[in-house]
Amino acid sequence: MWLVVTAISLYLVAPSVIAAVGSADRLKDISPAWLAGMLVLQVATAACLWALQRETLQVRVWSPIVTSQLSSNAISKVAPGGGAVGAALQYRMLVESGLDSSRVVGGLTIANLLTLAAVLAMPILAIPAIIRGLVPHDLVNVTLMGAGVFLLLAGLGAWCLASDRPLQWIGRTAQRVRNRLRRQAEPLTELPARLLRERDRILETLGTGWKRALRATVGRWTFDYLTLLAALAAVGSTPRASLVLLSFCAAQLLSQIPLTPGGLGFVEAGLTGMLTLAGVSAGDAVLATFAYRLFSYWLPLPAGLVGYVLHRRAVES
Repeated sequence: MWLVVTAISLYLVAPSVIAAVGSADRLKDISPAWLAGMLVLQVATAACLWALQRETLQVRVWSPIVTSQLSSNAISKVAPGGGAVGAALQYRMLVESGLDSSRVVGGLTIANLLTLAAVLAMPILAIPAIIRGLVPHDLVNVTLMGAGVFLLLAGLGAWCLASDRPLQWIGRTAQRVRNRLRRQAEPLTELPARLLRERDRILETLGTGWKRALRATVGRWTFDYLTLLAALAAVGSTPRASLVLLSFCAAQLLSQIPLTPGGLGFVEAGLTGMLTLAGVSAGDAVLATFAYRLFSYWLPLPAGLVGYVLHRRAVES
């Protein structure tokens, strides 16, 4: 059934994927320096994720984390319901590397909670920039606006981890909205307390390393955002800053859609459309989207295979 749903979804979004991949021949128009820069930024993105998992798993070694994350990331981008499949593969590889199974479960859960919380917070933090809206159409303003949002994200994350007040307010607000929207359902009463329990669970796992984990989480999304900016600069576009930021946030949320592996097709369609609204020409939007997805989606696939081969050799030696 899941394969059928995935096949139908891929059929519906196939035009977007074909349009993006069809722009591959235009990559020759992009300076190799920009392509190299995007590669470096995506390596930095992955390195931040490795650092985050290293903190949540409370291990000092890098090799098992790097190889297992590369492999799980690759399989999650090709398998239906990829997130669950990728998590299961990384769990198995880490346990095979000698890590305690309960520590692996808890550590990976905490890492996923932090990255998901950042994804959900980014669009909300971008709202003031979107309302402000009228800023010059150049990449300097796009970069500065994005930097401001990520600094806010770091500040909000630190506040939520260090104080009960923001989580209590978020919980009460979300609980009040949910109860008003679903008047016939049993009302929620303990959401603020549940959020605090989950926060305490994160702090118990991270200990004094929570600041490093927070920096790694914010860094993961910052370098990913810079990759999109590099793709836009490479095609010579001058987009509207607030909508580029919103485009990035939308792309990350669309990639969480489990109907296709890694949000394939949904991200291409959504990101291309949003960049067009941001003032990028249709052709440049397709090319920038393909360049961004080339480094964030397609190239990690062979890297995952390499990671799995290295892991098997380490385990069997």
